[in-house]
Amino acid sequence: MTARAIMLMGTGSDVGKSLIAAGLCRAFANRGMKVRPFKPQNMSNNAAVTEDGGEIGRAQALQARAARVPASVHMNPVLLKPETATGAQVIVQGQRAATMTAKDYFRNRPQFMPAILDSFHKVADEADLVIVEGAGSPGEINLRDGDLANMGFAHAAHLPALLVGDIHRGGVIASIAGTFHILPPEDRALLKGFIINKFHGDPDLFSEGKAFLERETQTPCLGIVPYFPLASRLPAEDAVALEEALSSASGAFKISVLRLPRIANFDDLDPLRQEPGVSVHFVQSGEAIPADTRLVIIPGSKSTMADLAALRREGWDIDLASHIRRGGHVLGLCGGYQMLGRMVHDPEGLEGPAGSAAGLGHLDVETTLLPEKTLTRASGRHVASGALLEGYEIHLGHTDGADCARPFSMIGNRADGAFSANGRVAGTYLHGCFSSDQFRSAFLAALGAETSGLTYDHAVDAALDALAQHLEAHLDMSRILALAEPV
Repeated sequence: MTARAIMLMGTGSDVGKSLIAAGLCRAFANRGMKVRPFKPQNMSNNAAVTEDGGEIGRAQALQARAARVPASVHMNPVLLKPETATGAQVIVQGQRAATMTAKDYFRNRPQFMPAILDSFHKVADEADLVIVEGAGSPGEINLRDGDLANMGFAHAAHLPALLVGDIHRGGVIASIAGTFHILPPEDRALLKGFIINKFHGDPDLFSEGKAFLERETQTPCLGIVPYFPLASRLPAEDAVALEEALSSASGAFKISVLRLPRIANFDDLDPLRQEPGVSVHFVQSGEAIPADTRLVIIPGSKSTMADLAALRREGWDIDLASHIRRGGHVLGLCGGYQMLGRMVHDPEGLEGPAGSAAGLGHLDVETTLLPEKTLTRASGRHVASGALLEGYEIHLGHTDGADCARPFSMIGNRADGAFSANGRVAGTYLHGCFSSDQFRSAFLAALGAETSGLTYDHAVDAALDALAQHLEAHLDMSRILALAEPV
């Protein structure tokens, strides 16, 4: 059977494209179809390691889960991971291909279209239906020449598209009508309809707005989707989500997470945020670490050296030392683990000018950044509790030192991470380990936190099923399927 495909574009970032794509993947999979997600180009420091040994954006990994299939590097063939304000690591079909400034990337990006189309056809060969997600907005006409993420890809793959707008932030009528208006005729012709997302209240109150948009765009409204509260149970990809979730729950055990400028893989904290006995607070720039914090987590970072310097500028190094003296605990995840050591060395200038920087000194270890990236899924045992855990590693560099003799976990016969001699500071390279219920419960209980028996994976799947039902109730699913075209 020939696969069909349809693309979701947005009036802007964070309008809910990723969530709707995941819901469509689960809804059509529930109908017995072979569904695959695809995003030609993504920009995110929240990455997932796939079973075929590469990395893709976290949203596409969630969409693959929604479709009940293993994630593949071909579902997101170009991933941009920002390292500085003007440059990013370029991941092509799961592997690091280059580090480029924004200007260099935009000048050279047409060279990546063959790999994107190759991956798209590999994904389509396994599917009845491909749900394609754009990036940002096709209305960014200043980025149109050489575009890989929206209309450029839609034309190359001959795809119809739907435009998603977010009514929650206001201005949805202008953003949808404006997007149609500024697109050239050949791009506008690919837009076959629009979706209103994150609606609050009575949808009948939007009937006039809907009618206006249908007249103005000469395309149908495929549905008005009410706000979906369970979205908070699903991993978020964009760091903008952190601005809307500075803290979670009101549990007695307070965890403070340092909001690093280049924070990466922050979905590591999602399982903790769902524990009712725990409150997770993201410490923002200009804010001190709260004195009632029981555990400080230094999360992953796309640029360890730069974020280490930023941490010091905020004065968080002083706060951390005081927190430890008061008997508090600290956990570093990946880049955060590297920062907790005595030194971080970058002899080849992988993150900027070659050189070394003093770490925070709370672990007797040193890290040397190396060109070869570690990309692996891992399962093992938490040494302190004996609890089983699973996760993945995605990092540059190797860490060793005296505290590695007290590892955080054992991955088969291989030691991972370190504990300080006083037992208050620990580090690990394992992302995603808090998704392991046995480990999470044991880790929190050892620190004196109440645990709930939360089954995290079940909660994620239940939220995906609820999302699918939500979209079935509020979108014209039959019409969306009919609009999908053979590829």
